[in-house]
Amino acid sequence: MSGWQGLALLMFRQVRAELTRMVDAGALGREPGPDANSAAWLVWHVARGQDRNLSELAGLPQVYVEQGWAARFGRPADPSDTGYGHTPAEAAAFRGAGAPGAAVLLGYLDAVHDRVEGYLAAAPAGDLARTAPSPTLGTAESVEARLAAQLADSLAHVGQLGLLPD
Repeated sequence: MSGWQGLALLMFRQVRAELTRMVDAGALGREPGPDANSAAWLVWHVARGQDRNLSELAGLPQVYVEQGWAARFGRPADPSDTGYGHTPAEAAAFRGAGAPGAAVLLGYLDAVHDRVEGYLAAAPAGDLARTAPSPTLGTAESVEARLAAQLADSLAHVGQLGLLPD
């Protein structure tokens, strides 16, 4: 894959590889602090953002709802539940005994990455200029702006996870 699609895919693959490495290295057992979002929440939030954005760009239902991932996380099958605007109490559901395990987080991340790969493999060269509405946010931005924002958010959260104490 070449062009912008290849570059975007390379970046999404890097995010996935870093998240997988951190989860495999035990990041879920390290907490940033009592008032900060947990490592599990951060991984889930990155995957949810990618799922929402790439599914909407592809014109497909989110894998979170379509493939039953919401139930595996013990959450409602709400396409707008991405962590954006979560209260501390909502984010706390990803801590302690009720937190999703590594297998669930990585399984969902893999399912989302399949969606990312599918969209980028099929996206036409001129798709960056297309205006893509977001039914969950009620906004409309170009594909280019949505991909850039999603990658920036993903990379920022990967950086947060990288700062967790050992």
